[in-house]
Parts: sequence; C-alpha cells; structure tokens
Amino acid sequence: MRPSPDATLTPAVARLKSCIGQGVDALETPALVIDVEALNRNMQRMTEFAAKHRVRLRPHAKTHKSGDIAHLQLQAGAVGVCVQTVAEAEALAARGVKDIFISNQVLAVPRLRRVAALAHQLAQRGGRLAIAVDSGEGVTRLAQAMNLTNKPIDVFLEIDVGQGRCGVPVGEAVVVLARLIADHAPRLHFAGLHAYHGGAQHVRSVAERRMAVSVAAERVAEARDLLRGADIEVPLVTGAGTGSFGQEAASGLWGELQAGSFIFMDADYALNERDPAQPVFEHALFLKSQVISARGEQVVVDAGHKSHAVDSGLPLVHSLPGQPAMVYANGGDEHGILRLADGAEGQLPALGDTVWLIPGHCDPTVNLHDAMFAVRDGLAGGVVESIVWVDARGYTG
Repeated sequence: MRPSPDATLTPAVARLKSCIGQGVDALETPALVIDVEALNRNMQRMTEFAAKHRVRLRPHAKTHKSGDIAHLQLQAGAVGVCVQTVAEAEALAARGVKDIFISNQVLAVPRLRRVAALAHQLAQRGGRLAIAVDSGEGVTRLAQAMNLTNKPIDVFLEIDVGQGRCGVPVGEAVVVLARLIADHAPRLHFAGLHAYHGGAQHVRSVAERRMAVSVAAERVAEARDLLRGADIEVPLVTGAGTGSFGQEAASGLWGELQAGSFIFMDADYALNERDPAQPVFEHALFLKSQVISARGEQVVVDAGHKSHAVDSGLPLVHSLPGQPAMVYANGGDEHGILRLADGAEGQLPALGDTVWLIPGHCDPTVNLHDAMFAVRDGLAGGVVESIVWVDARGYTG
C-alpha cells in the first residue's frame, strides 16, 4: 500500500498508526480490515479481464473512498476512477488522482462552481474531469459554471437503460441534449454515453442479469444510432457494475467498465449466482469484532450497526478454521448477536475471542470508518501493513 498521508498526530491518529507492524490481534474492535493479498488478486483478475476484452477499466471509488486504493487501481492499469459526489472527487484529487468521472447529476450552483474549479485544477496538472448530465437544465447550469474557467470539461449524457433512476429515456431527447452540449463547446465536450444499470447488479440468477443487460444493450444501441443519424458520433459508452460487467464487455457496445465492489466483494454480492463469464473474486473486506458477552446459546459481539451498513442485509460470519458456522442477528447500534447456524455443531466463541464479519454492503460500511487496516498474511495471524485512510468519508455533497 502507499504510505498514509501526513496528518496532524492527534492521539487518535497516533493510536491508529501505532498498529502498523503489529499483529492483527493488536487491533481494537470493531475495526475494518483489508486482506491485502485478496484485494491484490481481485485487482489483478479484473485488470486481466479488461485487457482481454479490450475495454478500459474505470473502477468506482465510492466503494473505498480512498486515495490509497485509487492509486493501487491506477498502478494496476485503471485509466481513472468514478465517483458519485463532488466531495469524493475533491478528496481523491487532493490525494493526487488526476482522471475522475463524477457519474451523477449535479444541479446545485455552488457545487457546480466547485466542479468548474476542480476541472481547472486537474487540467493544470495534466488531468481530466468528466461529469454526467441528463437534462437541459443540467447542461445549461454546468455551462454557466464552466464560464468561470478557461478549461473544458468532458460531459457524458446519461441514458436510462433500465433502472428507472437517473438518465434520459432513449428517444429524440437524447439527440436534443447532445446538441445542447455541443452548443456550449469548447467549455463542454460531448464525451459519450453513461449507461449504468444499477438494478441489474444484485439480480441473483445469471440468466436474469443477462436479460437485464441485453435490454440495456438494446437501449444503448438505439441511442447510438439516433445520434449517428444526427451526425453526432459517440466516442465512448461507459457503465457496468460488479454483478454484470461480463455482459457489458461482451456486447461490444461498452468501451469502459465502472465496476467497483469487486475490489472488496461484500456479503450481498456473494449471494449472486456466479457468472462464468466473469472472474472469481474473493472477500477482501472484513470487520473484526470481539465477543463481549455470552449467555446460553448465543454470544454478543461489539460490532453493531454503527460499524456496518444494513441496507443490503446483515453481515455474514466468516468462520476461521476450528470455528463452527454461525449467523449474525441484529443487536442494535453497538452489538451483534451470534448463534450457531442451523445444523452446525461445535462451541460458540468464548468471551474475548475474535469473530470476523463480512459486511452486507461494502460502500456505506466503509463510509462509517475513518480508516481501514491493511493486513498481510491472513486474518488469523497476519500483520498490519498500513493504515488506509477513508479520505472521502462523511460529507458527500
């Protein structure tokens, strides 16, 4: 991992840094831990997949919100990163990331002024900022903000490929908006189509995910043909996520993949039927917890909802060799309740024992922590290699 950024050595920062070089047992709980070897294997497999299919890799950094990990991804072959908010873009740019795509709509004028300032800053450093739009108002406001600078910004027109969230419906409105972007050249540069189907990512069966992406591909092809018919070329189609990127890559339509969660692989993605067209990814993000109470057929750990997100379900228990299969139940803000899984035999962990959890949803779980601990040589007896700062944690404007 890259060295942590310089920071004022407050008692809290000093406590975190004192763990470097120590065994994983030294980590106070609850602590968010990265299995370095698993993370590196996930990155390598995705890099090889992208190279094989001749598509660009632009992983979504909202997964980790970390300049440390973004730089690892760039070193492994990524062309840049995606973010979802202006604040994430600013935080990663401050850590030296130079090619950033805000894959979301920004309408607030103060934020658009920040977008313009960041585009200017990155251009001066030889970098690039891009942003998504899906309305005429969004294009007009962005153009007005960019008039404050003498640098351009790449603009991707987001189309709705099936999720029913953001994105203009495919039709003549696509041509109208693309022409409006062109009308504001050179401040705005039409960079292509943003076509992300978030709703397809956690559809459990491979067949259903493939069907969803096939519908998305039809909409992408229709939008491209409409634009070509209006003498507007589409330089790039960007999109795809961890659950479906194999199909987008195979379509021949998408030229850039935005998958993000593959780097950590949370519990919810583990419930998906594996698509043989995609590489195998390992769990690389874990929550270290400790048994603090025991009674009868259950024990209580100190990792409650303040330490992991529950929007995609409760965490899985990652049993180490010798530990029985267990299930996690809601214990509130500061507690989790563990019981033996149905049919499991063996003893529950004792007071003071460590229990490792796999978060249900990695992105919002990371956002609950100031830092993650990169551990090498495994969870059971590994060593803390570095502190990975969650640079874009918290305010997400």
